[in-house]
Amino acid sequence: MGSVVISLDAELGWGFHDLPEPPVERVESGRRGWRSMVELLEEFDVPATWAIVGHLMLDNCDATHADHPAPNGWFDRERTAWAERPDLRFGRDLVRDVLESDVEHEFASHSFSHVLFGRPETNRELAIAELERCRELADDWGQSIDSFIYPRNDVGHRDVLAEHGIGAYRGTSPTRDGVRGVFDSAIRDRSMLVTPIVDEYGLVNVPASMFLFGFEGTARVVAESIWEDPMVVLARRGIDEAARTDGLFHMWLHPNNLTHQRDDRRMRAILSHLERRRSATDLTVETMADVADRFRNPTSTSERATPSWS
Repeated sequence: MGSVVISLDAELGWGFHDLPEPPVERVESGRRGWRSMVELLEEFDVPATWAIVGHLMLDNCDATHADHPAPNGWFDRERTAWAERPDLRFGRDLVRDVLESDVEHEFASHSFSHVLFGRPETNRELAIAELERCRELADDWGQSIDSFIYPRNDVGHRDVLAEHGIGAYRGTSPTRDGVRGVFDSAIRDRSMLVTPIVDEYGLVNVPASMFLFGFEGTARVVAESIWEDPMVVLARRGIDEAARTDGLFHMWLHPNNLTHQRDDRRMRAILSHLERRRSATDLTVETMADVADRFRNPTSTSERATPSWS
């Protein structure tokens, strides 16, 4: 029986705060895209792994985080350009939307402040601090954290994840991203499926199959004018392949990728096809935690915490 996983890197402004010139359209689309994805996933009854930046669970902060061992200047934008933009720094309302959804989503971590775990400046102390702060906040919300998605897919400090009770992470794989990925898959007809593995720390690596917004700009406009959305074509192919086999197809995106209605249409087309295949076959939809649990113990079932917040 094949399965499909959808994971989301939910970050608002934190996904861009360290960049010299953050992409304005993406930054301003974070809330719009988040709500659109919650609604679409509810419409098609699709559970997903929501990897949420921990800072979004705060209702306020001093914007200095003096007790946090981040590099000098890491929180500068929060204190300066975004000092009057709580909508980019906090997201308790959006987190509630996920937890109160009619769909049983997985609550996962995307670090506390979008620290890049694979960079030299992210030492062990900082990695521990990022995870410990996320766990504290998750506890406040009555949530547990089973899965971790690395900011910008920059894998590092896997031992720290294991020590803090994380069971799964989204690892890298030969993905079908962008123009090269579209033509590579179309010409070579390569498999879209991935195989989870248990690493040396006992973590289950649930690799990505494809990023759903890697084919954008002029190339996308041209392709859609003479054909159809190439990312929808690839996603359908991956879903169909999973339905025919016992394999796993893992799609991922950021909520802020949904900047226009055409992006909503992309996701609607993908989820609609997933619904059709799921109703006609034994295809299932899982979260990353589900996959990790099934991979370790096929007879077990995953449990989710009940939301609890003030």
